[in-house]
Amino acid sequence: MRALLTWAALITAIAVPLAVAATSPLLAWRQPIYIAAGFAGVIALALLLIQPLLAAGHLPGPNPRRARKIHRWVGATLVAAVFIHVGGLWITSPGDVIDALTFTSPTPFSAWGVIAMWAVFAAAVLAIFRKKLRLSLWRALHGILALCTVYSRLSRSLAQSPMPC
Repeated sequence: MRALLTWAALITAIAVPLAVAATSPLLAWRQPIYIAAGFAGVIALALLLIQPLLAAGHLPGPNPRRARKIHRWVGATLVAAVFIHVGGLWITSPGDVIDALTFTSPTPFSAWGVIAMWAVFAAAVLAIFRKKLRLSLWRALHGILALCTVYSRLSRSLAQSPMPC
């Protein structure tokens, strides 16, 4: 029963944001590339939710070795989703992407997205070279980059949300 509830909660946590994004009235005025880029971003966020659960072995079903293998594939998919997200936004609005990448965007939350993007890329590069580092050093660096990614994404989401103060 616990395994079923865990998977149901995870699926709900992924499906609800996808459904909300898919039913947004703002999509009516957007180009298909922009829509695809936006959904790549939503998918990237869903993958960020799955990654630590796989790494820590908290998902019922796969054994720890299989969970780590899935973690690697999900990580590669996460990097691809970020590339699609940023690439699609570049195609539809290169000026906004340049502003974000140079930290000159008038929207304060874009800086958090850029920081998260670079942390994802750095964690992926570090994962590629993990056999060249001591395991303890690799785990520490990879964990710090993962925390930086999650913190940046959380900060960006909170900056975008209207919060009563």
